[in-house]
Amino acid sequence: MKILKNQSLIEFNTFKVAAKANEVVLLERSEDYSELLKLIDFKKNKFFILGEGSNILFTKDFNGTLIKPQLSGLSIIKEDTQNSWLKVEAGLNWHNLVLRTIEMGLQGLENLSFIPGTVGAAPVQNIGAYGVEIKQFIEQVEALDLRGGELFYFDAKDCEFDYRSSIFKTKYRGRFLIKSVTFKLNKVPKYNISYGQVKEALHNLGYATINAKNISDAIIHIRRNKLPDPKDIGNAGSFFKNPILDRADYEGLKAEFPGINVFQIDKENFKISAAWLIESCGWKGKNKGHAGVYHKQPLVLINQNKARGKDILALSKRIQDDVANKFGILLQPEVNIL
Repeated sequence: MKILKNQSLIEFNTFKVAAKANEVVLLERSEDYSELLKLIDFKKNKFFILGEGSNILFTKDFNGTLIKPQLSGLSIIKEDTQNSWLKVEAGLNWHNLVLRTIEMGLQGLENLSFIPGTVGAAPVQNIGAYGVEIKQFIEQVEALDLRGGELFYFDAKDCEFDYRSSIFKTKYRGRFLIKSVTFKLNKVPKYNISYGQVKEALHNLGYATINAKNISDAIIHIRRNKLPDPKDIGNAGSFFKNPILDRADYEGLKAEFPGINVFQIDKENFKISAAWLIESCGWKGKNKGHAGVYHKQPLVLINQNKARGKDILALSKRIQDDVANKFGILLQPEVNIL
């Protein structure tokens, strides 16, 4: 275990906003989990569990302890003719996991390529992209109860997965520290290229064969072309969730705005493009002080030049107000705001 006191957080958040934490605890060994329980009284002290800081906005100094799991092991714990079950520790970089599963000849995670963050954060957020959500492949989540010190094992149904949400983000927010996730992946492929952008990217890359690696390459190509690299421009990816409307609300909105960008989830529910809503309000490529909206993807808010977390938050609220006034929809942040 490594404890960093009065720690600058610029290197611990992809927005690259300046903030400090009283302490950052790095969990580097299996024994560190039990040591952590002795170190902190989680019923009294303020804390937050940090992955790679790719889904967080610090609006002020954090007067407490940030906990960052670092262990990154991976092992096959079971397999049959159709599937392999992989147990992966929480600290492994998500994209590295995707690439490793492809190298192992396993299918399922390729549509989730190039998503920033760690394995431990994936079930909390129920990460998803291009027609796939991680809940489809999670078999079990191993989590440490920070209140009682016991280990719990959550099956997929116990996690109460929803759109960009889970029980770890709602009912049990701040209670459990995820240690590992077990994934059930396919040996026999079931590819998903339902999104037109993926088919177009495969074509543009000259890939005539559909396989996990080629799909992954296509996803990486798409994301690199429309999203800023946090190494160059501070950002946390999509700042807002895509709102979901029922049929009645969707049809009312479509009657007023026929060109609305929508994806039908099922017979009664429709996912509206938050990017389309934001762009329709004129925010694409616009700045407010040192905070801005990325010129290629209006869902992404950026740190232009040493913006404070408060500046980015103020910009997000301006966008929310404009979208609400024009469309009657309140956009919900996808990032954690501290």
